[in-house]
Amino acid sequence: MIPREVLQKIRRIQIRTSHLADNMLAGQYHSAFKGRGVEFEEVRPYRIGDDIRAIDWNVTARTGEPFVKLFREERQLTATLLVDLSASQGLGTHWQSKRELVAELGASLAFSAISNNDKVALTLFTDNIEKAIPPRSGSRHVLRVIRELLYCQPMGQGTNISRVLEHLNHTAKRRSIVFLISDFQDSGYEQALKVARRKHDIIPIVVSDRREFELPNVGLLELVDSETGQVVMIDTSSHHQRQLYTQQAQQLADQRDQLFKRLRMDPIHVQTGEDFVDPLRKFFHQRECRR
Repeated sequence: MIPREVLQKIRRIQIRTSHLADNMLAGQYHSAFKGRGVEFEEVRPYRIGDDIRAIDWNVTARTGEPFVKLFREERQLTATLLVDLSASQGLGTHWQSKRELVAELGASLAFSAISNNDKVALTLFTDNIEKAIPPRSGSRHVLRVIRELLYCQPMGQGTNISRVLEHLNHTAKRRSIVFLISDFQDSGYEQALKVARRKHDIIPIVVSDRREFELPNVGLLELVDSETGQVVMIDTSSHHQRQLYTQQAQQLADQRDQLFKRLRMDPIHVQTGEDFVDPLRKFFHQRECRR
């Protein structure tokens, strides 16, 4: 039985994200992603400026006038959400945790997909595959996606991106738009990412919290790695210690972004306490321009 407060949260997210998708994101989502192919629709008389490669020579020869073929894009795609539920997703030093941000983000993407008649699949992972929901369409299906994003209680603590990408390769029969949503606190997944991107259109979405990059001056602070349990003491009154913490965090982030750059991937960066709509719209617009 799902607790009442969780049901209320699901309902709030449904109302907010369906509104965002209908009014701000769905059109740009449609423009950003291509269908699987094209289907012949009809022929019409040639007009100045038409691509001569589209001329239907059989109809042209039969009528004595040039005609061109028109094609309709086959729109239905599958949007697959690969969502990190590792223990580090519980961090949140604003009014929301990373997991709550991910739930709203995932719901917005799911509503945008079904608004364009696409299917949505969901895989939740930690250092193992926690749950996999096959692709379906419809608002009832999106409600299930939201519920799992909020309510699924993972067994694992760590992060294994290679494993979820291998699972994707084994289970997804057709090319998908894959939103890989994680804080990417993992390593050694470059090869798995290379293999997966050959078949799928993979978009990394990096979720972070400000305190992962900067610490307040509050004296001695005990930091616990939620995934490994490792404990570290830091004297935050020391400017050098705070600066070293920031440098190390930024170095790891730069290494991750360099990997995406080498693989020609465009990551989306979102942060707790901030609006995720603008980064999504900017990404969709850039994809549309490249098309």
